[in-house]
Amino acid sequence: MIVVGLTGGIGSGKSTVANMFRKLGVPVYDSDVEAKQLMVSSKKIKKAIISLLGKKAYSKEDLNRSYIADKVFKNPELLQQLNDIVHPEVKAHFLDWTKSQTANYVIQETALIFENGVEDRYDYVLLVTAPKELRLERVLARDRVSKQEILDRMQHQMDDDEKMELAHFRIENIDLEVTEKQVGKLHQKLDNVQSRSKF
Repeated sequence: MIVVGLTGGIGSGKSTVANMFRKLGVPVYDSDVEAKQLMVSSKKIKKAIISLLGKKAYSKEDLNRSYIADKVFKNPELLQQLNDIVHPEVKAHFLDWTKSQTANYVIQETALIFENGVEDRYDYVLLVTAPKELRLERVLARDRVSKQEILDRMQHQMDDDEKMELAHFRIENIDLEVTEKQVGKLHQKLDNVQSRSKF
């Protein structure tokens, strides 16, 4: 089975592209969604996060996302410690998920493939890009966050120019119709290749 990593900066449209692949019948694992679910459902993770960030990291039984974001996005060391708690559990969960899939290839949608140096785990990495101003507009319209908060998050992500040199495929997501055509062409290509993944 081919394992494709789907990545891109905040506001690039990773989820939009992922949904286009889903419509074509490709199984897609959303790492961000699954991580948040594991942070609530796993007693092991919950205990470690409370130990790291304090009891305010949870509001009743749910994640206090604004509190966590405020803590970690201004503190790279704390962010790394949080990632060290969550990422291994997400990886294990993803591996279990892949075992139940029967498609020729699967996609793992995840934001920080290159930043975390895990690109070699995948057969191929697909990078979704968009101009910075468009990305800012999208996130401002989508999330209840300030422009400065978005820029803070962008600072933790590698520039697209650097990522383009490392990625196997790139989809520029500006016009949805054009994006959909690019996804269709890439799907045909990926549906006919052999696996070389390192998961």
